[in-house]
Order: sequence, then structure tokens, then C-alpha cells
Amino acid sequence: MYDQKPSKQFNPFIPLVMAAVLIAGVYIGTKLNFNSKTIEFKPGVHGPEGKLDKVLDFIEQNYVDTIDRTNLEDKTLSSMLHSLDPHSDYIQASDLQQVNEPLQGNFEGIGVEFNILNDTITVVTPISGGPSEKAGIVAGDKIIKVEGKNVAGIHINTKKVFEKLRGKHGTKVSLCLKRTGAKELLDFTITRGEIPIYSVDISYMLNSSTGYIKISRFAANTFTEYQNAFNKLKKSGMKNLVIDLRNNGGGYLNAAVDLADEFLSKGMEIVHTQGKASPKKQYSASDKGSFENDALVVLIDEGSASASEILAGAIQDNDRGTIIGRRSFGKGLVQEQLELPDGSALRLTTARYYTPTGRCIQKPYDDGNEAYYNEEYQRYDNGELLSADSVRFADSLKFHTVGGRVVYGGGGIMPDIFVSMDTNYRSTYLSKISYSGILNEYAFDYVDKNRQQLKTYTSATGFINSYTLSKAVLDGLYRYAEKKGIAKNDKDIRKSEAYLSNQLKALIGRNLFNYEAYYPVLHKNDKIVLRAIEVLSQNKK
Repeated sequence: MYDQKPSKQFNPFIPLVMAAVLIAGVYIGTKLNFNSKTIEFKPGVHGPEGKLDKVLDFIEQNYVDTIDRTNLEDKTLSSMLHSLDPHSDYIQASDLQQVNEPLQGNFEGIGVEFNILNDTITVVTPISGGPSEKAGIVAGDKIIKVEGKNVAGIHINTKKVFEKLRGKHGTKVSLCLKRTGAKELLDFTITRGEIPIYSVDISYMLNSSTGYIKISRFAANTFTEYQNAFNKLKKSGMKNLVIDLRNNGGGYLNAAVDLADEFLSKGMEIVHTQGKASPKKQYSASDKGSFENDALVVLIDEGSASASEILAGAIQDNDRGTIIGRRSFGKGLVQEQLELPDGSALRLTTARYYTPTGRCIQKPYDDGNEAYYNEEYQRYDNGELLSADSVRFADSLKFHTVGGRVVYGGGGIMPDIFVSMDTNYRSTYLSKISYSGILNEYAFDYVDKNRQQLKTYTSATGFINSYTLSKAVLDGLYRYAEKKGIAKNDKDIRKSEAYLSNQLKALIGRNLFNYEAYYPVLHKNDKIVLRAIEVLSQNKK
């Protein structure tokens, strides 16, 4: 079974973080996991007298123009499944591998993170230990040619980059690169390999006693990654733990169950699933938990879905820890994947999952898929993201935790402690430079032009503690934005500059030291993280 919402996530007013797109073929359109089966259709299974086949035959034979029957079949299946619920889906054979890959733990490619700047593929960073790093490719290199053919200045898009640079393990690809400071173009031949994709973005100590682990998805290797992070934090003196599931769209059900088992005592229910043709299956904690008694906080928001909600629900219903943030997405449907003979697959909702109190947190979808996803945006319009009082639950959906506290089903996990979205810094100017990608572009451009000076920061910690964003760097951003067509707005800048400065420092750190310098900078002004630290400090007293 898989348990994850599609990657359409609501994250307003937060500047776009530079996409860490791996040329291993990352394609996160609908990140899903599943029990995989192969089925063969037999005569008569297409409805009375093969109605669908007869209709397609008639269209193919009599339509005014020549049709692509396979394409029409794909569209028909997709539309049919989408009419059932928002999470049943049909995946074409050409897309299936890319759709499955993000949760499988590795990809096959050359191993770089890249961005397309000024119509040129620019290396953000080579993946540590990957083929590109071993070959000598460095951050800032610009890919001019692939297999002798020009790829710069031709309006290339991310999909085309994947097509040209990803490929099977052991195959080779030739690149021609432009490197800052080098007079001539550089030629490389890269042998593609397996590139690991991590679901634990970062783990570090928020203070002397509180560890922090951010999990971006529940993938095949998530539990192992968590254990490695946990053990590292324990050696650093961790006594309290914060698990950050914000904007985690879900993933493998078993990964969420394994993680919940770390925090719950033997016999405690984690989750159960049940459907018309799927008998009730209950998952309970074993005696293997390594963090069953110390203080635990789980962070969620409107982008936390599916497997994230399983973990948060298990912690909340068993009164094991404190849930902080905003109401989660609300996906309580479980899908199963059936692989078809032509290499395509359908994902069909076969069950609902229920938290230990018995609540299903699936939000309504009777008004159609568009309304279902727009509900995330309506939360802001309705004031829910600014005030917990705006959230309304029906008494019929009331449940009680192990300790007797009231919780509700029918639409996501409501946190124990609500933290409103911070909009004090919001301005039209900030939105423009954020959602246009200019903030990310400028941060990379700044690092690329100042690599020699920035080499004085030899570690993420050193950068975080010592680097100060100067007025000259900020003024450079405003000039860069003007060149891109966004006029300077002094009033908006006064309102947003403190936030903007922190974001820009985080992005510069991201380009230098990946997430090790990115998240710690952001967390200095992160209301939800700061509230978690406060709660754990109070519990200690």
C-alpha cells in the first residue's frame, strides 16, 4: 500500500527554495508508494460485451481524423479513475519509472543538482560521492554541450535536461562545460551511476538538549536515515526531540509505522486500515522503540499529508508527544498499484486508514478534485491559517485520546498547539521576487561570483555564526530584480527587508553548504520551531 498525496502543496508567502533537482531523473509529480501487482485483462472485463473496446473501435474507425488509440485509452482510463476520488490515478508506461523513483532511495544519473539560469544549465552542486564529483565537476560549472550538441541558449527545460543527462548505470555521457576563470571550455565524460536521494534533509541540535530531524518524505530508506540521524544526536547529548513533518506529502505506510514504533510502547496501536475488499489490518508498536519516554514534539502544517498524518495521529492519539503547527492536509485514503501488461499502472483507492482513536482524517471530496485541492487555499481565505478559532469540526467526529483529550476526525490532524502563519513581513514586492525565482537566482549568482571570498567560511557552523548579509548585497538584489523587470518598492522593502535578509542568507548558505547552513538560518525566525523549543524548555522545568 502507498500513502501519499500528490505533490501539489500549499505554501503561501514563503519564497521558493532553489529546487534541488537531481539529474538522476527526479520527477516528483505524484510521489507514491504501493504494493505492486501485475494483472492481465481477460475477455469480458471491459464491461457488458466489452463496451469500452467497442466505443474505441468505433471512434478509431469513424472519427473525422486519424487518432492515436493508445493516447485515447490513456486519457479514458485517467478520467475514469479521477472520477472515483482525488487519489486514484492512471500512470502511463512512459511515466511510471519516474513516478515511482522518488521513494525508492536512489536514481541513475550523473549526480548533480542544477538550476537553469539565463537559459543555461548551471551546476548548483555535485552530489557527494556521485559520478560528477568524482569526475571533477564543481559548483558553478555551466553545461554548454551534451554529446556534442548545444544545450545553452535554446530555451531548454527541466524535462529535457533529464532526458539528456539521466540514464542507466554504467552508460556514459560527454559534457562540455564553461568554468569561471577558465579560458577554454572543459570536456568531461561521465559514467552514470546510482545517486542516493535522502528523505532526512537535516538533523542538528537546536540547543544543548534538543535535537531536530526534518523528514521530507517517507521513502524506502527513511527509517535507516532516521536511525543514523538519531544516533548522531544522542551522541551530541540530545534529551528532547523535534520531528519536522511540515510539507511532507507522505510516502510508504510502513516507513511511517516503523518510525512511530520508535516512540510508542509495546502494544500501542499506530494505525489500522480497512476497506470493502480489504479486511481490517492493525499496526501496533513492538518492544523495539528507542525513544519511548523522553519529550517529543512533531511539527505539521497544511502540507503534511498521508504517512505524515499517520505518524502525527499515532503520537497524538496515544498522548505520546505534542503536535505543533497548523492543521494537516487531510488524506486518509490508501491506494494499491496494479501494473498492467504494457508497463503502465493504475492506482486504486482500496481502503481508508484510521488513527488509534478510530478517526479517519480524510477531508471531503464530494465537490470534485478541483475543489478538493483548492481547499488548501481556502484555509487562508477563511482565516484558518491565522487563527485556530476559524477551524470547525462536527461533534459527530469527536474522539478521545488515551488520556481523555478530545480530538476530531474528518479533515486532517489539528495540532495540540496552533501557531499562526506569520504574514507581518508580507508585501507585493516580496511575492514578486520570490515567486519569479529571482531571489534564488540572485543568491546563486552572488555565490558564483564570490566563491573565492566565501571560501573563508570552511564550515556551515562558521558561515551561520559569522556571515553577515551586508547592505551592499541587499542593494545588489534590488538592482538584479530591476534588471529582471521588478521595480524597487521602498515601502514594501521596509516591511519585508528583515525577512528577506534572512531568506537570502539562508539561500547563500544553501549554495555553499546545502541544508546544513540553510535550515539553521531559517529556524532563527521560524515561529513553529521557536514554539517547539519553548514548549520543551517549559516541560524541562
